[in-house]
Amino acid sequence: MNTSVTMDKIVSLCKRRGFVFPGSEIYGGLANTWDYGPYGVELINNIKKTWWKTFIQEREDMVGVDAAILMNPRVWEASGHVGSFTDPLMDCKKCHERVRGDKLLESKIGVEDVVKLSLKQISELVHTHKIPCPKCGACDFTEARSFNLMFRTYQGVVEDSAAMVYMRPETAQGIFVNFKNVQQTTRKKLPFGIGQIGKAFRNEITPGNFTFRTREFEQMEIEYFVKEAEWKPLYDGWRESMNNFFVQTLGFKKDKMRWRQHDDNELSHYSKETWDVEYEFPFGWGELWGIAYRTDYDLKQHTKFSGEKLEYLDPETNEKLVPHCIEPTFGVTRTALVALLDAYEEEEVSPATDVKPADVRIVMHFKPSIAPIKAAILPLMKKEPLAGKARELFAQLKKNFMVEYDESGSIGKRYRRHDELGTPFCITIDFDTVEKDDCVTIRDRDTMKQERIKLSEVKEYMQRAIET
Repeated sequence: MNTSVTMDKIVSLCKRRGFVFPGSEIYGGLANTWDYGPYGVELINNIKKTWWKTFIQEREDMVGVDAAILMNPRVWEASGHVGSFTDPLMDCKKCHERVRGDKLLESKIGVEDVVKLSLKQISELVHTHKIPCPKCGACDFTEARSFNLMFRTYQGVVEDSAAMVYMRPETAQGIFVNFKNVQQTTRKKLPFGIGQIGKAFRNEITPGNFTFRTREFEQMEIEYFVKEAEWKPLYDGWRESMNNFFVQTLGFKKDKMRWRQHDDNELSHYSKETWDVEYEFPFGWGELWGIAYRTDYDLKQHTKFSGEKLEYLDPETNEKLVPHCIEPTFGVTRTALVALLDAYEEEEVSPATDVKPADVRIVMHFKPSIAPIKAAILPLMKKEPLAGKARELFAQLKKNFMVEYDESGSIGKRYRRHDELGTPFCITIDFDTVEKDDCVTIRDRDTMKQERIKLSEVKEYMQRAIET
């Protein structure tokens, strides 16, 4: 029996249990778009709430913003996205599949330092090594050409170049252009940070691997402003905070995580040092989060292009300076994918015999704080008075937790359904509850152990478990 976690198993579970659906499915879908279902959106929201509480609410040196998706096009000229946010695009002449020439070289023949190659060099290497198309196998590509990853749209009623705007490819610039507004209104002193959660859009040439790489995604991003002389210890402190968030706060497996530093040839034009948090996905190690030391590049660029001086007045020295910036970036959708992969387990719950095969239980071991449903309220039978008592408990808990009332099917099948949803607790109301002891049976998702507790103690029991 193969109990290893695969992307196919996760995709199947997500569709079957309402975590993630293909986008526009009734119309045949739209390539690489995904809709989060009732349980997926709860998982996403819990991750965002946990991130906000950890990095904004509980820290004195952090505040939040929510900047607009559409920004003045000059923002993207200043940031460098208009001029340099490109990939080397190549088309297969046979099947018209579009691919990135640099990725072909990396995956097929292991070429290093691809970012240093010109478009002509990429084309020559692809042709020389007769690299096949990943879709049809033909070895006949067009020459590589630059492809800007930003989505374009138009503002107003006239679709011309003067009305053209971009869907933001990152959330960071909305923070930089608001630096002065935020600092003056909050009176924050260096070092301090600004965080936000929001959608970003990149017209990726080769999206894929389920929700790992999509054209529409969500970021949880921080720009932490510092004095230049103080950046390194603060940078290392943020790396430690990211590590703790992965292992302790979200409860992910430490052995599935690693740090990888960018080589000099990989660094973005604005970065002096960058590290990625990588996760071991079923398809290999891939970037989950990142942290970059962006120096003072962004504030200086926006000062240059806008004419507005984005400076900080040091209250102690009365000196004006342009702060440097540390950028911890977290992908919401990738974090949700990791949560699904990390939680998934298939386990045998009874020994196999020659007569009867082993029973396999699929269970999602979400940490209770991010689990979509915190508890399922299950009357042993759907008739009164059990259903009425269960409804009372459901109404009481619903005020404080996302809980679900479930009376359909056998109790065993209901347990299994909530195992797959990752519900930490199933609370059963039986005849003893209403006729004898006013207690309920709470079943633990991970151990399957059951215990009886008083109805009056259920809320406190759940609160304690979720906060642990």
